[in-house]
Amino acid sequence: MKRYVKIFTYGCQMNDLDSQKMYSLLAGHGCEATDSTKKADVIILNTCSVRQKAYEKALSNLGRLLPYKKRKPSLIIAITGCVAQQAGSHILERMPYVDIVIGTHQLHRIAEIINEKAPGSGPVVETSFSDCIPSLDIIPESRFRESGHRSYLNIMQGCDNYCSYCIVPYVRGREISRDYRSILQEVRQHAATGAKEIFLLGQNVNSYNGGRTFPQLLQAIDDIDGIERIRFTTSHPKDMSDDLIACFQTLDKLCNYIHLPFQSGSNTVLKAMNRNYTRETYLSLIDRLRSSRPDMAFSADVMVGFPGETEQAYQDTLDLIERVRFDGLFSFKYSERPGTQAATLVDDVSLEEKLARLRNLQEIQKQITIENNRARIGEIFEVLVDGTSSRHEEQVYGRTRQNSIVNFTGDHSLVGTTVRVAITRANPNSLTGEAV
Repeated sequence: MKRYVKIFTYGCQMNDLDSQKMYSLLAGHGCEATDSTKKADVIILNTCSVRQKAYEKALSNLGRLLPYKKRKPSLIIAITGCVAQQAGSHILERMPYVDIVIGTHQLHRIAEIINEKAPGSGPVVETSFSDCIPSLDIIPESRFRESGHRSYLNIMQGCDNYCSYCIVPYVRGREISRDYRSILQEVRQHAATGAKEIFLLGQNVNSYNGGRTFPQLLQAIDDIDGIERIRFTTSHPKDMSDDLIACFQTLDKLCNYIHLPFQSGSNTVLKAMNRNYTRETYLSLIDRLRSSRPDMAFSADVMVGFPGETEQAYQDTLDLIERVRFDGLFSFKYSERPGTQAATLVDDVSLEEKLARLRNLQEIQKQITIENNRARIGEIFEVLVDGTSSRHEEQVYGRTRQNSIVNFTGDHSLVGTTVRVAITRANPNSLTGEAV
């Protein structure tokens, strides 16, 4: 009997890719994807717990599924991802109607566990870590991927850095790299089916070690016919090697954009965060990257209100932002994550002060972003078209190699193609142009 499955995805691109893999695995066992919660026979919440708000949102949404379970007792409710790994069987204490809890190393078992779940049987909890992660090698079916011209690939999972505020090593485990031959085989497969952009994913891609170094992997992908662009995320500044910086100068397909989290501009706070670099070394990295690729664009993660962050430390963060002039920032206020080293520190910055600092930082970055965008008026960029605009039917949108979003007049036939566009207007978070 056919089952209908719906997956709710929270968090980052890595979770989006994991959801695509689960849809593919379940499709191979007779399940069909549905957008209807009411119609679903299986509902999966694929979660993130990097920040407390994301953790609470996942559990809150899980609570909203109880009425569906009451109306359809045969409904299977599963939770996967970081919240499942972090909370494990404790989820069942709060929500005993949950049927399956699957951690970050057991994703490949989702279809098997659902198929073996007998009506009326007890809940299943699988949150053990292992020496290998089979789901890294799962290739999603094309119908479940975001687009035909852009493909996301896992190259590693986990983190060995143990930043004092971060829960990732506890919910994703230690670093495990995927074999480079498997990655290259998948890239060739995507290229053969029309993918033009390859996006490499991992908690710390710089430290990839799957039989090749990360720069060697980039070189091998650059040599594959059909691929036009290569992107990756996320990078740790302490692992930004000379060889990796040189790649931005020597590899034609590597986009001139990098997401390089700095978290704080204060050396005192960086030390307390266990980030293993200073503001000076971070700024030196930015200079070296710009020397390698003068038109380089940057984005980053930054946190305010970490325990011990004085007003001067906060001003140091603002100063770094002004110096680098990022195109975009993912900014957050500090929230305690259980089990981390920072959780033992006194959270001495009030919530009101955290929010005030965050609002001020975001206003400064908003101004920098629009100024960066205005500086691009009159320039011509190659735009890989992603889709048609939801606000203007006559427009399409896509991204430059610097990761800027560009809107311009065109029809749906341009999706998946690369178009030269002259920028005519700067918007707060995007550009507008005309095809040339």
